[in-house]
Amino acid sequence: MRAAVTNQASDLDAFKRQESIFVILNLLVLAVLLLFHTLFASLLGQPSILLLSVLGAAFLLRTVELIWIQARSTQVSDRAVTFLTLCSVASNLLLAIVFAMLTNRQDSPYWVLLVMPAVESAFRFSLLPTVAVAVLGASLSLLWVRHFARFHPPVPVGEYFEAATIGLICLLVGVLFWMVVNQLRQEESRRAANLEQLRETREKLLMEEKLGAVGRFASAVAHEIRNPVAMISSSLETATNSAITHAEREEMFGIAAKEAARLEKLTTDFLRYARPAPPARCQCAVADVISYVADISRARANSRGISIVHAAPEALVASIDVAQMQQALLNLVINAIDAAPNGSEITLQARANGDSQIRIEIENRGDPIPSDAVAKIFEPFFTTKPAGTGLGLAIARNIALSHEGDLSLTCNEDGKICFRLTIPSQQPDQAGEIHG
Repeated sequence: MRAAVTNQASDLDAFKRQESIFVILNLLVLAVLLLFHTLFASLLGQPSILLLSVLGAAFLLRTVELIWIQARSTQVSDRAVTFLTLCSVASNLLLAIVFAMLTNRQDSPYWVLLVMPAVESAFRFSLLPTVAVAVLGASLSLLWVRHFARFHPPVPVGEYFEAATIGLICLLVGVLFWMVVNQLRQEESRRAANLEQLRETREKLLMEEKLGAVGRFASAVAHEIRNPVAMISSSLETATNSAITHAEREEMFGIAAKEAARLEKLTTDFLRYARPAPPARCQCAVADVISYVADISRARANSRGISIVHAAPEALVASIDVAQMQQALLNLVINAIDAAPNGSEITLQARANGDSQIRIEIENRGDPIPSDAVAKIFEPFFTTKPAGTGLGLAIARNIALSHEGDLSLTCNEDGKICFRLTIPSQQPDQAGEIHG
């Protein structure tokens, strides 16, 4: 029978919940039977002192069991669960017999206790043990009527039918309850199998997506590297031609050097994206970072007559890697400069968001980003610039994510393009030393 115990009680929380329900049901049944006996004492007789004592002892034992269950902090073995269930079944059968003897009636209401063993067996055991427990309860009821008839003849034949009906009810309750519980367990097993299958499918899809992403990434890297390598190879091959002039040879060497520098920048950006260093954080005034980025970007902006306006509250403090955050913002500002029309203005500002976050927004004028490109702007190697690597926005977003923040395009209208970088804020009184 122990092998038939299900694994639902293997989990400690499930065991405590299930056993507590059974104990409370037993206590409620005993309480209702005592109330019923008291209300109908004129028909059943006053509860004797011995009967009340047995009821009190049963209440006490069940209460102690409930306390023990709730205080349990270690796993309960299947053997222990089987033992507890058998003890509960045996105690209810024994109580039904004892109460029948104490009331000394052939139609004792305490035979209702026979339902509890059938229910508990249906929940814990397989069908055969459940039927055996129900049949045992029915047999006890019939044997009691026969025993009562021996000492209190004559007993109407209807009492036997009544006892048999009680046994049949117990059997039906046990079988029906077992069928319901078994159906629920089968449904749970099917759901668990489906969830496991979904998990495996998801992992497979994720792996395929990762492999596809790696393939696309490798293809993009190869494409971006191939162009400067081809230019270097072509320039050097041309430079070795003895038919060209000295000025033409110097020009070819210059092209090769320029493409080599471009290749170096590409590989550096690639490594920054592929293997980003974890942020080395310190408490820093955001206004200092904003000011520094605006200052080093101003020369490039001035060459096209573009002005950079920056603003940030002095009290705004964040725990960031200063160098990484400067790099992320510099990438955004350079993109804004390249996209803005000559003589326009770029705004770089930071403010508290009111929900423990800082918003840093970079806004420029000009034409909006094409709708078909918006979904790809943060993908590596995607660029609309003729000489761009397509890694600036991808690196900036990685930096934002490593700071528990994010980078997003919040406005893409004609004359207004705005990127927003969010990072967690830090109150000045929590910041300690602030680094500029």
